[in-house]
Amino acid sequence: MNLLRWWRSRGQAARFDFYVRASFYVNFLVFPMLAAGAVDADLDGAAPWVAGALTTVHTGACILLVRAGLAHHLGRSSRPTVLIAVAGAMTVAGAVATVLAFPGPDSPGNALLTVIVVAYVAALTIAAPPRVALGAGAVGCAALYGFAAAHGASNPFARVLGMAAAVLFVVGIGRASMWTLAVVWELDRARHLQASLAVAEERLRFSRDLHDVVGRTLSAVALKAELAAQLARRGRAEAIDEMLEVRRIAEESMTELRAVVGGYRTAELDVELAGARSLLDSAGIGCRVVGDGAGLPAAVQSGFGWVVREGATNMLRHSEATTCTITLRPGDDGTVTLTMVNDGVTGRTAGGGTGIVGLTERIAALGGTVTAAPEPPGRFRLTARLPIGTPA
Repeated sequence: MNLLRWWRSRGQAARFDFYVRASFYVNFLVFPMLAAGAVDADLDGAAPWVAGALTTVHTGACILLVRAGLAHHLGRSSRPTVLIAVAGAMTVAGAVATVLAFPGPDSPGNALLTVIVVAYVAALTIAAPPRVALGAGAVGCAALYGFAAAHGASNPFARVLGMAAAVLFVVGIGRASMWTLAVVWELDRARHLQASLAVAEERLRFSRDLHDVVGRTLSAVALKAELAAQLARRGRAEAIDEMLEVRRIAEESMTELRAVVGGYRTAELDVELAGARSLLDSAGIGCRVVGDGAGLPAAVQSGFGWVVREGATNMLRHSEATTCTITLRPGDDGTVTLTMVNDGVTGRTAGGGTGIVGLTERIAALGGTVTAAPEPPGRFRLTARLPIGTPA
């Protein structure tokens, strides 16, 4: 149960990262099995055991190299040059031990040498540039050809061709997997950045409107106040008129300021639904709206508009959603219910933030209720209920 909760708490990018890493590690465990199949257990002496031990240790070093290489590829650490050198030295040691332990034209040494070299090239693909991995593969092919030719093996070129094909395969698969992983994390960062930009854009719009109103008014007040001061120093009666003008400008400014704040604090349901759908679609979240609130009272539409705005913002900030359904449903008890359900619940989604608290207070002032909680399997439900008779 804890494992399932841990898996659901991770975002989509983290899940894909786990899948890629696990695939790499599991595939590397195949190399000792291949080595065991290549070596005849009935051989006399300690050669099979030495080969098995070397291959197992070599595989462990390659797995550590893959782990460090992935961290470097994602920009989380420097290139693991020490591990590259250590794994390379172990590869050379394993190749030499194979040559000495399995002489003969048709010995298991041919297959074992291929396994050791391909495993190192696969790890090197993750931790180093492709040219380095291909270079190591070329050196391994040359070593295999020399080993097979020196022992009089039949058709050594065919064996080298098999190793070359395996090298090209692991390099291609490894680079493609790393590229895909990097793209997924980049998309995840872009998704969170887009959510932050949407909030910043709204703040900028409000500050721009506020500046247009307050800045113009303060300039006029300063000018009129200076003129009134000059007239007062000269004992002119017009100073009174100028001060009255200052008061008039201030009152007009207050009216305009209330209009700006009122417009910011008023959310129209149809506008918010269209904006949420557009914003979520641009973030890769499929949004579907069921129902129509055109006939609802203005206060109910405004309240639900705030629910949609807050729900969409939280979805972008705190989830890894791919789908969202917004439903408007009238009830038999004279109420209307708006529900927002999305997938992609993470550990950050479960907690309620100050936005939900403020939304609950706003809806409660209209006589309604708000509930927000995760639900299985991996979904989050935001529900707001308002009476239709809410006064406008």
